[in-house]
Amino acid sequence: ICLAFHDDRLDRVTDATGVIADLPYRLVRNARVDGREPIPLLEDLVASFPQAHINIDTKHDASVGPVANVIRRTGAIDRVCIGSFSDVRTAKMRAELGSRLCTALGPKSTAKLRSGSFGLPGAGHLEGACAQVPHRVKGVKLVDERFVAKAHSVGQQVHVWTIDDPAEMHELLDLGVDGLMTDRPQVLKDVLVSRGAWF
Repeated sequence: ICLAFHDDRLDRVTDATGVIADLPYRLVRNARVDGREPIPLLEDLVASFPQAHINIDTKHDASVGPVANVIRRTGAIDRVCIGSFSDVRTAKMRAELGSRLCTALGPKSTAKLRSGSFGLPGAGHLEGACAQVPHRVKGVKLVDERFVAKAHSVGQQVHVWTIDDPAEMHELLDLGVDGLMTDRPQVLKDVLVSRGAWF
């Protein structure tokens, strides 16, 4: 069973508790996010939004096979992007699904891109189609004008997470980032509408 859920535990955002991997699916199926919505199966989510492009973060090695199987069964390879904090896990996803699979840069390629933004050698070949990164790391700004320019110069999009503050959204959009990940989609929509950038 492959769930579309961020955490490995139910406790933070559902009305249930426990480590998901340790629970029978019948208990997980009954959990409600914010007391309202069930946790969807990844396959149901992908099938329910056939026009949507979906970003999937493979958080554990055990998720590689099940996620790849969902992508195959749903024919969604051209509308998913796989991200991970593990270069090895991302490489396994590419091995499972082939070179058509969109993947985000892993940690090594992100570090190469960052050093390249300072004019240092080594940006070279980057494994992935986009940099999905935080705005700051330990208080130090990662996404700045140089980083966005370097990424764009080597054909990479820049997606920044997790941005919930409208002023920070405007700042990043002014830098030319290509995507923002947020826990507050209505706030992001309002920002985009105010900029004339909402579809």
